[in-house]
Amino acid sequence: MTRLAALIVAAMMVTPAMAQAPVLVRDSVIALPETTGRIDHLAIDLGRKHLFVAELGNGTVDVIDLAARKVIHRIDGLKEPQGIAYEPKSDLVAVASGADGTLRLYSAADFKPRGVIKLGDDADNVRVDGRNGHLVVGYGAGALAVIDPVKVAKLSEIKLPGHPESFRLSGSKAFTNIPDAQQIAVVDLEADRTTATWKQQSMHSNFPLMLDDAGHVAVVFRSPARLVLFDAVTGKLGTSADTCGDSDDLFFDRARSRFYVSCGAGVVDVFAASDLKPLSRVETKSGARTSLFVPELDRLFVAERAGLLGNEAAIAVLKPQ
Repeated sequence: MTRLAALIVAAMMVTPAMAQAPVLVRDSVIALPETTGRIDHLAIDLGRKHLFVAELGNGTVDVIDLAARKVIHRIDGLKEPQGIAYEPKSDLVAVASGADGTLRLYSAADFKPRGVIKLGDDADNVRVDGRNGHLVVGYGAGALAVIDPVKVAKLSEIKLPGHPESFRLSGSKAFTNIPDAQQIAVVDLEADRTTATWKQQSMHSNFPLMLDDAGHVAVVFRSPARLVLFDAVTGKLGTSADTCGDSDDLFFDRARSRFYVSCGAGVVDVFAASDLKPLSRVETKSGARTSLFVPELDRLFVAERAGLLGNEAAIAVLKPQ
């Protein structure tokens, strides 16, 4: 066989999957020493390059110095910390705990306590309203609370028909997943009321939610496991695609027009945002449901809990390609 013929045969043997470069690669792993149980949400202080990790099963929040790639501080004594956010105007870290229903505020400079607000059972996701520095917290049998972190005061409350899971802010609107009510609610934070509900009949357990640049509300359902795009104005269901099981976080990569879905099944699924074409499935660890994509750092941080075989809890740092 001539050299040219051999090259042609070799090229024919390369499958598309082999030829395609991975769209996410494991860049590094940051250990979370002495951390057991479920890990929930993450937040970022970009100025200091600090990553905050809500360790629900451990009752702690770890502070990771991303430059040093190690934990530099631990906030302990918490009761099932779930939601977490960093608010830059007040330079405060907010931690919502499910077991005691509190929102606790800490200085991001020295991690000292700055106040506590008692909300109600199952205080969960926390979002920052970039317009005014307020915090929006989902909790209880169905409510969103608007918090002034500087005054350590609840400003308003919007009742909902069930416990809110993931929600995202767009101006005065909060697009909110309410899985127990099988709906997505559009909440007006200025009017303190729900202005629209998109009821779902055949899809259940809508947990992660994200907004894209094309006027879509992207939602992942666990039963069946599907990523679905809804029109943000009308709520009309659009494109959908099968995805991984036990999802808990969804992010939009604006620079590459992609979605990242992190799942407890132990994978991250990557989709093209335009048509939800599957681009890649990246292995993580079983139970690694929660994640945080930080576009300014161009990294996806995935929380990997400690395993039964003795592997230590860690943050997997994934680099987009």
